[in-house]
Amino acid sequence: MLTDKQLSYYQENGYVIPDYRLPDSILSEISDTHNHLIEKQPQFIDFCSTLLASDMGFLNFARNTEILNCVSQLLGDDIILWNESFFAKPAKTGSTTPWHQDGEYWPIRPLVVCTVWIAVDDSNTENGCLRVIPGSHKNKRLLKHELNEDPDLSLPLELKKSEFDERLAHDIILEAGQISIHDVYLVHGSKANTSNKSRRGLTLRFMPATSVYDRDIEYQNRENGTSTAPERSLFLMRELIVPAKMIFVCA
Repeated sequence: MLTDKQLSYYQENGYVIPDYRLPDSILSEISDTHNHLIEKQPQFIDFCSTLLASDMGFLNFARNTEILNCVSQLLGDDIILWNESFFAKPAKTGSTTPWHQDGEYWPIRPLVVCTVWIAVDDSNTENGCLRVIPGSHKNKRLLKHELNEDPDLSLPLELKKSEFDERLAHDIILEAGQISIHDVYLVHGSKANTSNKSRRGLTLRFMPATSVYDRDIEYQNRENGTSTAPERSLFLMRELIVPAKMIFVCA
């Protein structure tokens, strides 16, 4: 569970690194499942935005009790997994992820989402770790993005430079097995991997059951070229169970 201090840090900065770490056995399972995916579909060697459309085996990793506990503290008891992605940056070839806000891509209304980022490998400044602009989520609004079709970028939309101050960027350095959680409005990105070591990250995307995945917006995104996914499935991962009240009827 997140401590009160960690919850306050998340609210202030838009991200947090919980104390929890995945065991090596789970990391090995994630790695093996990813390797199997790449063998079948080598086009996903660098980035796959729709893991569950390709291999439902990844759903098992989202059922982690400790992770769901943390997410419930941030989103409430009724939480839905609506996406899993894999950002795999192979040694020397990993692409750049441009500065962006996740919410610019996602047709979720109200836009309330948190992303769990699982470090499958050590993630640091040398191999392209996640970089964030702390506090950029506070206004709860989407900033101006532009379409950038550079093939060396993992995503097509890039935040306009005038919208944020890159000098405030903070590197999220994680050891394999550690996780970070960030808000849907947080400005973030990552540099290319120029090291000799891979940097793989599995992301779990959660929303509360009070939000909906708007299919009409998704179809519009496909038409204008900003959609990164086919139609998605939603999975209720946890719900608050309220005991039924006993009702006495007098005849």
